[in-house]
Amino acid sequence: MSNNRLGELLVREKLISLQQLRQAQEEQNRSGQALGYTLQKLGFLSDTEITNFLSQQYRVPTINLEEYEIDADILKLVQKEQCERHKVLPVSRAGSSLVVAMADPTNLNAIDDLKFLTGFNVEPVIASEAAILAAIERYYNVGPSYEEVMAGFDENEIEVKGDDEDLNLMELEKASEDAPVVKLVNMMLLNAIKKGASDIHVEPYEKKLRVRYRVDGVLIEEMTPPLKLKAAISSRLKIMSQLDIAERRLPQDGRIKLKLGKGREMDFRVSVLPTLWGEKIVLRLLDKGNLQLDMTKLGFDIKPLEDFKWSINQPWGMILVTGPTGSGKTTTLYSALSELNKPAHNISTAEDPVEYNLHGINQVQMNDGIGLNFAASLRSFLRQDPDIIMVGEIRDFETAEIAVKAALTGHLVLSTLHTNDAPATIFRLLNMGVEPFLITASVNLVLAQRLARKICVDCKAPHTVEAKALKDIGFTDEQIAGANLMKGAGCRTCNNTGYKGRVALYEVMRFNDALKEMVLGGSSAAELKMGAIKNGMVTLRMSGITKVLAGVTTTEEILRVTMAD
Repeated sequence: MSNNRLGELLVREKLISLQQLRQAQEEQNRSGQALGYTLQKLGFLSDTEITNFLSQQYRVPTINLEEYEIDADILKLVQKEQCERHKVLPVSRAGSSLVVAMADPTNLNAIDDLKFLTGFNVEPVIASEAAILAAIERYYNVGPSYEEVMAGFDENEIEVKGDDEDLNLMELEKASEDAPVVKLVNMMLLNAIKKGASDIHVEPYEKKLRVRYRVDGVLIEEMTPPLKLKAAISSRLKIMSQLDIAERRLPQDGRIKLKLGKGREMDFRVSVLPTLWGEKIVLRLLDKGNLQLDMTKLGFDIKPLEDFKWSINQPWGMILVTGPTGSGKTTTLYSALSELNKPAHNISTAEDPVEYNLHGINQVQMNDGIGLNFAASLRSFLRQDPDIIMVGEIRDFETAEIAVKAALTGHLVLSTLHTNDAPATIFRLLNMGVEPFLITASVNLVLAQRLARKICVDCKAPHTVEAKALKDIGFTDEQIAGANLMKGAGCRTCNNTGYKGRVALYEVMRFNDALKEMVLGGSSAAELKMGAIKNGMVTLRMSGITKVLAGVTTTEEILRVTMAD
């Protein structure tokens, strides 16, 4: 469609005014860009309005390129230069036809060129010029591979002689600013973001330097850079984290903040630990854009979610969340705080470290070096007229005692503990020295959680497991009879693991009068667990079995993250 014809139709349909069209045409004459792109750039029409209009005119379907993942083999069919020249992008293949996203589906020159280049018939779908150009940039401008970065090194470029102690500050700074080292570290960070990793481990050994990513809770080896680069890589990461590169004998903690465009920010929490063969560096990725604060989307079943919502809406008392490191405890607590975050509430949190900034909540970063610990923060909170208090972790008797007293004096207290299941949390408090009558008077609910990997939706397929094996896991005869189990075969989307993303498993123990009587009567942890199950508590293993039957995860994952009841 010619620009003049497009402009006339848009004015006739009253999507833009004649004045807006003339302004866009003037801008177009200056920039040389297409009219549709210029109208969008000036804010006269949105991406969606332009594509929907063209779709109606030509009866050609539209495509949202941001939500569509294009296979690498399809992209190889058309060179980047051709895509940029014609404002097109190959999307998928259907038999002898190639589906191509186009800004102008009437561009016969582009269609003929693509037919000649690929040997396929071309089926156009409509996307805006801006979306196509952004997708070309995303898919064709990928960073250098590990092999390409390493090809930039000359064998004799970085010499490390003798012990690490012989390296002086000048050499470390020079090595860390070397272009291939900078590229390698940048690639390490960006690849981790792209693969959805939660942690990066850079580990030196006697004869090897290893980089691993933790993806969906499981560590996978990503690359093995030459051992001679260990000092340069660690120095580069320490400079980015604003740490002391000359200090190689003591642990250090820092932070890296990356801006990734479109307003997206990524924080890396950096921990440096001296080991026998050099400094091990672990980076925890904190993606503010992916923080899920809607508790209805966290993976709760109906009854546990009702119990959890009941507990956070009580005027006072204590809610304890338990689970190992990386099990999503912080996300659960933040989702609760987000729900409670109203102008009528004064909310204060003591965290080590503060992982995400929550507007409207007073967050305090712990600093043991100057005596600012959980106990000291809690004491200060109680002088600040609080309604709701969150303590990052109850680690000792002093913190537990103050938290319990706060819960008994009209405050809602949320905190975490490290125990294996919900009933064991009560006995952890008892072992710390908190009196049974104080626990029964203060605790409203205990929640234990784990994260299990989800089956990849792109390669999900039916899977058979022997009935005896299912029985051993904890399936009932009725569940076994109706089981339709699934498993991921492995594909490009999930890096051939069969898993993509994670789902939370919850064990929610509402601390009712019957369970309080058991604690006061001196019952054991096993007896308390049996009592909680009788009162309707769904254990972590039961929660996992429900997710397996729903086709969300696998029996192997449930065995990995939960213990038998």
